[in-house]
Amino acid sequence: MNKRAILLMSLCFFTLKSISQKPLSKEVEISGTVIDKETNEPLEYATIAFFNKQDNKIVSGGITDTKGTFKIPVSTGVYDITIEYISFKTITIPNKKITISENIGRFALEINTESLDEVEIIAERTTVEIKLDKKIYNVGKDLTVSGGNVSDVLDNVPSVSVDADGAVSLRGNDNVRILINGKPSGLVGLNSAEALQQLPAEAIEKVEVITSPSARYEAEGTAGILNIILRRSKLQGLNGAITANLGHPKSAGISGNINYRTGDLNFFNTTSYRYRTTLGKWYNDVKYYDINTPDLNERRNWTDIRKGINTDTGVEWYINESSSLTAALVYANNQSDNLSKNYLYQFDKINQTSKTNIRLTPEIGERETIQYSVNYTKDFKETNHKLSFDFQFEDTTDDENSVINFDGVDSEKVKNLEDQQRILLQTDYVLPVGKMSQFELGYRGDFNKNITDFRVDTLNVDTNMFEVNKNLTNIFNFKQYINAAYLQFGSKIGKFSFLAGLRLENTRTTLDQPNTGDFKRKNLTGLFPTMNLNYEITEGQSLMLGYNRRLGRPRGFMLNPFPSRSSITNIFQGNPDLDPTYTDRFEVGYLNSFNNFTISSAIYFAYSTNVITFVSRKTGETVIIDGKEFPVIARGPVNLATNNRYGFELNVNYSPSRKWRVNTDFNLYKLKRDGEFEGIDLSANNINWSARLTNKLTIPYRIDWQTNLNYRGPSIDAQNDRKGRFSTNMAFSKDLFKEKASLAFNVRDIFNSNISRNQISTATFTSLQEIQFRGGRTYNLSFTYRFNQQKKRERSSGGFEGGDVDM
Repeated sequence: MNKRAILLMSLCFFTLKSISQKPLSKEVEISGTVIDKETNEPLEYATIAFFNKQDNKIVSGGITDTKGTFKIPVSTGVYDITIEYISFKTITIPNKKITISENIGRFALEINTESLDEVEIIAERTTVEIKLDKKIYNVGKDLTVSGGNVSDVLDNVPSVSVDADGAVSLRGNDNVRILINGKPSGLVGLNSAEALQQLPAEAIEKVEVITSPSARYEAEGTAGILNIILRRSKLQGLNGAITANLGHPKSAGISGNINYRTGDLNFFNTTSYRYRTTLGKWYNDVKYYDINTPDLNERRNWTDIRKGINTDTGVEWYINESSSLTAALVYANNQSDNLSKNYLYQFDKINQTSKTNIRLTPEIGERETIQYSVNYTKDFKETNHKLSFDFQFEDTTDDENSVINFDGVDSEKVKNLEDQQRILLQTDYVLPVGKMSQFELGYRGDFNKNITDFRVDTLNVDTNMFEVNKNLTNIFNFKQYINAAYLQFGSKIGKFSFLAGLRLENTRTTLDQPNTGDFKRKNLTGLFPTMNLNYEITEGQSLMLGYNRRLGRPRGFMLNPFPSRSSITNIFQGNPDLDPTYTDRFEVGYLNSFNNFTISSAIYFAYSTNVITFVSRKTGETVIIDGKEFPVIARGPVNLATNNRYGFELNVNYSPSRKWRVNTDFNLYKLKRDGEFEGIDLSANNINWSARLTNKLTIPYRIDWQTNLNYRGPSIDAQNDRKGRFSTNMAFSKDLFKEKASLAFNVRDIFNSNISRNQISTATFTSLQEIQFRGGRTYNLSFTYRFNQQKKRERSSGGFEGGDVDM
């Protein structure tokens, strides 16, 4: 991106103040009008800047209003004046002598087609910006997530889906790496599915979907990377916005972002408080082939109340024109109160009799994160010549306490305490080579410690006292130290460009279980090459080829062999012998932009070894319920042999006017798996697909109306037959008070159809499961007020931003 584009982005939506020139004795007002030369329509938010002739620094400036007019106070003197608008040619008035207040005229800007691919953001022309190696989803333009959380946002992102449990997958693969501002964060933390439901949508600026990561990114995540960018303004002066929301089922929240930049210091803060009630239900009908084992039907309903505060605050110090130092603090405290009622129906096949038991599982949890980060960036005189250092420390605790009541009697007390500490060290150096090439290298150290203290006390019916259950109680210490180094080189030759890199990662993992004396240590080193090739066929047409090698490391809870359970007959149990999954990914992409259409498509292939998948099996243990003996079923991860995934993805953006925009996303992939576990064939060969349609239309009275349709097709593997899932969201928004405020109303899952259904089949039993995690239809009303900020407007003309690779 050239200096002019950077200047334009920094000037948008605020009034510039003097930063270098001492005020003269007299201040006057300069006015004028800016229009589109082709349509003669006024250009709102065009930027006018006044440059000091002595040192070429900005002295004052401003933006145009809805009528394309501007009025800017400036001290008398001689200036170079620029009139700019994204994707238009800049008009410069040199050596303008200003002595009195005056109207300097009407300026007609024309489209600059040559600069379109240099602009990083084209206002709000589309909800999704498409590049060949990634998609950038701008959250602020999605009305249906207003008042929602990060899970709601991700569920609307092309290529991404969120299942009934809140687990995130990319192109059908749930081994996706989630980053915050390009780094691992305690805001994702120990339980990413739960944490993402606590972070409000208003805190997010955009989401980057990176399907072909370069070597500068960590190798973790066989599906790719989701990078969540939080709002952090750098505008001059004091500016910000505040949003309040109210919803049903009972929910409320307030969030705000504020920024104050003066001189060489930029202070920023984003804070939110949320209260949310979620209703859910789980159905599990188990039928055993053994006639002596009664069939079980479990129905669980729960009410989950979550409340908490999240804040991200810091200061950026511009040491000089070429270097800056940023220090930030993130703090989050979230509490949950979950009341779960489990109805257990057992059916005796021999006697044809049934019996009902009720199990209550109230659970109280508290999760606290504190994170400190420091960044130093040095920009050298040569464009794109840069050196940066990052340090980050975070500490997250996640405590859960519950008392299990079975048929009116408190029978178990469960306590789960987790503490995670992580240190991140990172440095990156970028060196331009000539005008069209670039060399980059860097180091990254990620040091993670996690302690899980799990305790179960069971009631002794003889003494009526609770006693520690040594079969379930345990302490699990998990350490993972990752050291990585990378280098990459990129160049552009005519219409052809490439970026090739190599990353080396060493992973040392330690598993320590003091209760049993078990201790395991692993030390793995791997090379991860990457290659991105791009060929510009025509101005709006490009072809891309990408290759990268990735891995998926098992997380701590996957390795913990001690069982945890939500029912007495179904448990989750980790596997300490798990190895990482390794994946080689190939992708061919095609991009074409013409008229009002932008078409992005990709064909991809991934070959994986040591695939981690979850299987259900009998443990050999039994429990006694009302005199009947029932087997305990465990579900947990194992390494299978190989995976082959072939896929096709198509994304179409259609923007016929400022008032109408349509975005569609279609993903089709075939999964072929070869492997077995304990003599059980777990091979699979099936086709999966998903589709998404987003339509945004401005109706009379300037009301924005948005509808999202989402469908996730059925999928089948050796044990699971998952049914298709459909959901519809709708929202309306109206700007108020000359666009200083907005009122939005949205309804999620209008038809109450977002239900996950799965048929599990094994050699000894079958199980039919249904989960409705979010509890069906929800309503939300939100109000946003902006001060010294303006809502970005959409562009109906201009080019397509994309076609570049990470370079």
